[in-house]
Amino acid sequence: MHGVKLFTGAAVSVLLLALAGPTPALADTIEAALVRAYQNNPQLNAQRAQARSTDENVPQALSGYRPKVNVTLGTGYQYQDIQATQKGATIHGNNPLSTLPLQPNSASLTVNQTLYNGNQTANRTRAAESQVSGSREALRVLEQTVLLQAATSYMDYLRDAATLEVQRSNVRVLEQTLKQTRDRFNVGEVTRTDVAQSEAQLAAGKTQALTAESNLTTTRANFRRIIGNEPTNLAPGSPVDRFLPATLASAVGLSLVENPNVTASMFGIDVNYLQVKINEGALLPTVSLQAAVSTSYQQTLNVFRTNTASAIATASIPIYQGGAEYSLIRQSKENLAQQRLNLETTRDQTRANVVQAWGQLEAGKAQVKSAQAQVAASEIALNGVREEAKAGQRTTLDVLNAQQALVNARVALVTAQHDRVVASYSVLNAVGRLAPQVLGLATTVYDPSVHYQQVRDSWSGVRTPDGR
Repeated sequence: MHGVKLFTGAAVSVLLLALAGPTPALADTIEAALVRAYQNNPQLNAQRAQARSTDENVPQALSGYRPKVNVTLGTGYQYQDIQATQKGATIHGNNPLSTLPLQPNSASLTVNQTLYNGNQTANRTRAAESQVSGSREALRVLEQTVLLQAATSYMDYLRDAATLEVQRSNVRVLEQTLKQTRDRFNVGEVTRTDVAQSEAQLAAGKTQALTAESNLTTTRANFRRIIGNEPTNLAPGSPVDRFLPATLASAVGLSLVENPNVTASMFGIDVNYLQVKINEGALLPTVSLQAAVSTSYQQTLNVFRTNTASAIATASIPIYQGGAEYSLIRQSKENLAQQRLNLETTRDQTRANVVQAWGQLEAGKAQVKSAQAQVAASEIALNGVREEAKAGQRTTLDVLNAQQALVNARVALVTAQHDRVVASYSVLNAVGRLAPQVLGLATTVYDPSVHYQQVRDSWSGVRTPDGR
């Protein structure tokens, strides 16, 4: 009976770790772990850098509206010898300047301004802005993925730590059972077979404990990779049902509007549509204005300096360029059709993900209740078998089997509690609302529009807004 009390007390303490119990002082919480992953995950920070890189597509497109200015400078050395022919005789150097060396110098300033190019610049700008919006949605996708991974790894560690403690408690109980069985064998109450059965069950229990310890080591490494620190003194994790839609239908409807995979595909359609317009613009005339001023010195022996100024408007009308421009238009139209079909595929996949996650959440709730009932029944059964074994109505094997059934029930309960919490985060992710703002995390939310506004209208400069 002492062994039963030892196991029950240890198992209950483990289950309280996975349940929403009182938070110990200075404990790490799942919310704090999500904050660290959101701030420090290298994969997420790399995606933020990618979004900032995409922002630069807009000023590059806007450069088509701006003038292009070039300054050309020239200098050098030139020797010139003039030979004149007079009545069949060659005369050298009649002019004292005819054999002097020259040092020609020149400077010119040219300004080119495109006035019209078939709206290609306007469409490139709009396409770049759609690319920026798409990159922000891609960033949202990864943010949600990282937060889900962080929540999962947090709950994985709680589950595996609880499982390890259950298995260790089981080993302690089996050691006590083996000792009691040997004592009874020594006084002739049981046979050698009962001792062997106890020894075999203890060996199996030790194997299960070692397996649980190995799983916990792997989970700890995964926790460190995603969240950024070693897990220490973790508080229980709780579901996020309060942030979920009330019904499956509302969850599906919300996901088709807010899921970032869907919205990213929508912006992809905009980009491909504008690419069609850009390629069609290549068939239209291009009108440009060029203004230039220049000055030159000692270009010839007879002219010391020349100043020129010009302003020229040109119109270029494409007639036929080999057919490549027509092929590009057809190709971009096919890309647009493909992107529209991709949007439908993404919507179908999103709908399926929500339904699947919702089903797992509902199943998880039921599994927790069933596992709790299984644990309670297994505890009663174990106590009853032990009492019956004392009266000679049960064998040692019956006691060992009842003991293992209780261990399995407690592991199943820990797993069900883990799955219940993870499933709630999965539904929130499938809907598209797994974000710091929704969860109320105590962190500064990364705003990609800040960098965009800093670089959008920049005309010059090689330093990034953060000083690099």
